[in-house]
Amino acid sequence: MHGYDDYAYGMWVVVAFNIAIFVFFTVSFLKPRGGQQWRNMGVVIAFFVALFAEMYGFPLTIYLLVGWLGSAYPALQPFSHKFGHLWVVVFGGSNTAWALVMGLSIVVMLAGYLLLSRGWTRIHGAEGRLVTDGIYEYVRHPQYTGLFLVIVAFLIQWPTLLTVFMAPILIFAYVRLAKSEEKRALEEFGRSYTEYMVATPARFIPSRESWALFLSELLGRRRAKERGF
Repeated sequence: MHGYDDYAYGMWVVVAFNIAIFVFFTVSFLKPRGGQQWRNMGVVIAFFVALFAEMYGFPLTIYLLVGWLGSAYPALQPFSHKFGHLWVVVFGGSNTAWALVMGLSIVVMLAGYLLLSRGWTRIHGAEGRLVTDGIYEYVRHPQYTGLFLVIVAFLIQWPTLLTVFMAPILIFAYVRLAKSEEKRALEEFGRSYTEYMVATPARFIPSRESWALFLSELLGRRRAKERGF
């Protein structure tokens, strides 16, 4: 089939399932409201559609690169799922390269969804009040940082021409959204939010001095320590 015995694509049910799962969790954590947030979510959904359509449906990037892959790595089977991971191919196609790429992407993805969860939990519990503690003590938009990490994780695991093109557009859209939300927060909370911005200058990436505390909060260790566990 297609000249390869281990052609591992055309699984459109799997495509639809993965899109549904990741969109569900992302929407659940980000809770988009209003036109701008839903437009940005549309970009996220488009990213997932492009990603999983190539991961399990039609490998457009592999088709476009198959000439290079065939000459540079003639022993590989580019239409198998193992060698659909382009970074695995670039780093030699070994099991070690596969394990490193998969391991790194999973760690980054879990960190991203953990940040999304921590941010959503604080916002949900505040019931409309200004949130400045917990993970928000270190960055002002931890949920968007989490989303960025999820995107980076997929670019590590399964980069495609479309997703590489879409990723900076997605990040730019959420940076603009964060700035817009800060303007609204200044109007709503006034001096309290101004003081928060001074105390927490980082929008998405914590300062070098606060990384240890940020990671401790992310993993839930700081709160456990404060409670005496």
